[in-house]
Amino acid sequence: LLNINVGGKLFQIAYKVLAQYPITRLGKLALYTDPVKKLQLCDDYLVQKNEYFFDRDPSIFHYIFHFYRSGVLWVMDEMCPSNFVEEIEYWGIHLKYSQRCCRILFEEKQDELSEYLKIEKELEAELEPLESGSQFDGKFLGRFRKMVWNLIENPYSSVPAKIIAVMSSFFVLISIVGMTLSTVEEMKNKTGKMWMEQMEMICAIFFTSEYLMRLISSSSFKNFLRAAFNAIDLVAILPFYIQILFENLDDGEMQYHEELHKVENVSKLGKVLKLIKLMRIFRILKLARHSTGLRAFSFTMRQCYQQVCCLLLFIAMGVFTFSALIHSVEHDVPGTDFTSIPCAWWWAAVSLSTVGYGDTVPDTILGRMVAFVCISFGIILNGMPISILYNKFSDYYAKLKAHEMSQ
Repeated sequence: LLNINVGGKLFQIAYKVLAQYPITRLGKLALYTDPVKKLQLCDDYLVQKNEYFFDRDPSIFHYIFHFYRSGVLWVMDEMCPSNFVEEIEYWGIHLKYSQRCCRILFEEKQDELSEYLKIEKELEAELEPLESGSQFDGKFLGRFRKMVWNLIENPYSSVPAKIIAVMSSFFVLISIVGMTLSTVEEMKNKTGKMWMEQMEMICAIFFTSEYLMRLISSSSFKNFLRAAFNAIDLVAILPFYIQILFENLDDGEMQYHEELHKVENVSKLGKVLKLIKLMRIFRILKLARHSTGLRAFSFTMRQCYQQVCCLLLFIAMGVFTFSALIHSVEHDVPGTDFTSIPCAWWWAAVSLSTVGYGDTVPDTILGRMVAFVCISFGIILNGMPISILYNKFSDYYAKLKAHEMSQ
């Protein structure tokens, strides 16, 4: 018998049994005749007791010991997959010796653990700033840039930094409210326009100052341009300056062109200005910088893009299928709206989403039966992936909050 001491517990295994697995650590220990090679396989050797000592986990070695006796490697659910794999690799035993059912469950648990660790790492990176205060050491105006960086990027560093973060959210809301009120008919008079323009100017000045402070405090201009939040900040301030540029161009053209040509240019320019003004709606995305909920939603969409794509695929299949069915049973009805399959797409999309505007409805009994099946399919389709997305969103939101509080 070969005497093996694993973490203070003694095990005895026959040389004959160990020799059946010559590629394992204990199999080599049983087959080697050179004492030097044997000592290389273990941590220590007690001459008095003829024991080979291994400084490993004795609880897991029970499964290794059982493997040599029975030829089957058992895997228990309560084990840590990473620790168990590390132990069996040390002993030179492959997972293929385990039963197929145990191996499948163990591999699934390994995948779940790997996915969990990956998500945890990405969640921590979601809250970590692109730069740290230590990166300014030894750089030009490093102390000043670090102070500006703390004011803009680290709201918990001081009271002024917290005030700036609150003001940033406040000006975003003011800007969105101003853009909304500018479309109200009562606010299109001279006084209302003046107030809206002044409010827009104040918001643009604040957003520009904030963007310049972030640019000054950045240690890498390349990383600054690649950051998503900085791109959102740039989109938030560009419409204001583009609008001023186009208005100046408009004044110049009115001085040098004929009347008809001026009217055409003003018409085209007005459409461009409306589109540029509409870009201000993207300012609401700036709230994601200080909102854990919006970050959790964005993170959920990135992690669940496969489920979202499957949902869109199923919706597209449902729209094509039920629009073809409703057209086939309704196209002969006088005055029907289902004159073609593309005309039935809107009805199918509205019915699948269970919104049901009622602007287009089937008239025949068979058509109503198709509509009932379409609505039922939509209920089942929407219920399956949305519950998964919501559960993941609530889980990610709780984890982001926990990481945020720990930081």
